[in-house]
Amino acid sequence: MPISSARTVKGSRRLLRRHDRRSHSPRWQFLRGFFKHPVMVGSIIPSSRLLIDRMLRPVDWENTKLFVEYGPGVGTFTRPILARMGKDAVLVTIDTNSDFTSYLRESIDDDRLVPVTGSAADVAKILSDRGLGQADYILSGLPFSTLPPGVGEDIANATSTVIRGGGAFLVYQFSPKVLDFIKPHFERVERGFEWVNVPPATLFWAYREPTE
Repeated sequence: MPISSARTVKGSRRLLRRHDRRSHSPRWQFLRGFFKHPVMVGSIIPSSRLLIDRMLRPVDWENTKLFVEYGPGVGTFTRPILARMGKDAVLVTIDTNSDFTSYLRESIDDDRLVPVTGSAADVAKILSDRGLGQADYILSGLPFSTLPPGVGEDIANATSTVIRGGGAFLVYQFSPKVLDFIKPHFERVERGFEWVNVPPATLFWAYREPTE
């Protein structure tokens, strides 16, 4: 084989190996998803460990049987949720980006995980189609302030109908505007702020009151 041809082959192999490494990298998948669907991804940088721990701290894991996550991306929250959940619990992730759904399915080997490509506004149908009841908790990092008109309202309304009494909607945002969407549907909303994140995030825990 001529020297020039050999160099071409070696160069092509290096590019393939580099592409293969990038295609399996969570950071590469996250950036790819951001540039592909910037309106649906809240930040170009995944959430910090401190934000994750603080956001999930109020969850009653012992009594959680169904957890739903909107916009899981590459699983920054998905993995910590699975680590905390009981063995008989189910985690449904809902993302409009099929690349993220495929990535989670391929990179996380856990029967409790149900990755779905779809809209959070259709959460009731998504759960019903899979024979699942009401959710104990729903987590969302979707950027409500940049969603298309009407979508934020639809998601908040749909979410409130599928969370059981005593459950909660957990939301982390980079704009407080989400409060306008969730406050009309939940009896109690607690608020926090996490500086150790890029960018710093406002946290909301919106609760449904327990039924008698």
